[in-house]
Amino acid sequence: MSTRPLRLAALAATAMLAFTACSTGDDDGRADVTLWMYPVIKDASASKKYWAKTEAAFEKAHPDIDLNIELQTFDKRDPQISAALAAGSGPDLVLITPDQAATYKNVDGLLPVDEAVAKDRKAFYPGTLDAATFDGKLYGVPLFQNVNTTAYNTEIFAEAGLELPTTWDDVLAAAPVLAKRGIAVMDYAGSPEQTLNMSFYPLLWQAGGKVFTDNGKDVAFDSPAGVSALDFLVSLKRKGGLPSDAATDGPAVEGSPLAKGRVAMRAITSLPELTQMRAALGKDKVVLGRPLEGKSRATYGNPGLLALTSLNSEGNRKAAHTALSYLTSATSQASLNKAAGNFPARTDAGVPGTGPDFKALESALEYAHPGEPSPNARQVMGVLAPYIQAALGGEMSAREALEKAAEEARDLLSRA
Repeated sequence: MSTRPLRLAALAATAMLAFTACSTGDDDGRADVTLWMYPVIKDASASKKYWAKTEAAFEKAHPDIDLNIELQTFDKRDPQISAALAAGSGPDLVLITPDQAATYKNVDGLLPVDEAVAKDRKAFYPGTLDAATFDGKLYGVPLFQNVNTTAYNTEIFAEAGLELPTTWDDVLAAAPVLAKRGIAVMDYAGSPEQTLNMSFYPLLWQAGGKVFTDNGKDVAFDSPAGVSALDFLVSLKRKGGLPSDAATDGPAVEGSPLAKGRVAMRAITSLPELTQMRAALGKDKVVLGRPLEGKSRATYGNPGLLALTSLNSEGNRKAAHTALSYLTSATSQASLNKAAGNFPARTDAGVPGTGPDFKALESALEYAHPGEPSPNARQVMGVLAPYIQAALGGEMSAREALEKAAEEARDLLSRA
């Protein structure tokens, strides 16, 4: 594949970026490994202290390697990484998402890292490894993951004499009961500003469907499973089970019908959103449960990956693998997640807290789906989202909406 787009990105970014060149070693004979770390710990001061401490601990354990962790910002992350790859000057290791891994792998910007996890591979949640596996090779070691699950306003269900719904059938059965009370059983953020990973795709996975075919060359959301997932939403809307503006609602909790007690549950809820729900509704009125079950249970949990760039020299490969193994170990993940509030990508790392909330989120990890990484994932979302809106608005059937979206998506893929 041509790297012309990357070269153009490099020219556009030259004036604003300064690159740190990879090297095989320092003057004292130590191997030199550079990592570009993007914000995982939100507090900038705490982040700086944490990574400085991590550098020191690593170098104490591996005195023959000089680890340089350079803190970056999310602003213009894609152009920054692309420009570094095109210029041939940048980090050995970089924190990226699965979608970015798919993109950079396609332009030969990443190197496989199977060797770095050879001893610990079975300790990682399979889904986190699947998210970084392309053509049978691993192109990123999972450092952490975010996970979401179902949150309930227990007061609403108790007053209606209903058990907390855990399956699609339960949700559909509760919808008309709550609708008579002027309450929607579930919220849905149909606005294009909400990623489909946090709205429609979990339902698609629960139905047993996929966004893309296994080889990633075609879309698969127009399958019977996809139609089943969208029909579920449309049926809920007809039963009064979704807010009237579900097709255009954004993901915000504050000021939403959910926060005002007019919606009974959110199917894909993060820990920060849980905090916002409790602030609005009362601490004792909101609990977490398992991800919803259609044909199977599934939720969205996105891993952060430490990837090895093609800028890393062969003579420096062993040192880079050592750094990858150290930073993604059970001990390191437990430490980072405690500081950042994220969840482990390994089964032996432990969650960053105790109590019912963390127990529920830990249980959800086994159902966490990392999304379906593709260089065209975001563009496909942009094509599909308006058709989901159209189906929810009653403008077309679920089948028709997905068939038309698939036709546009296939045209997009053919031109990509």
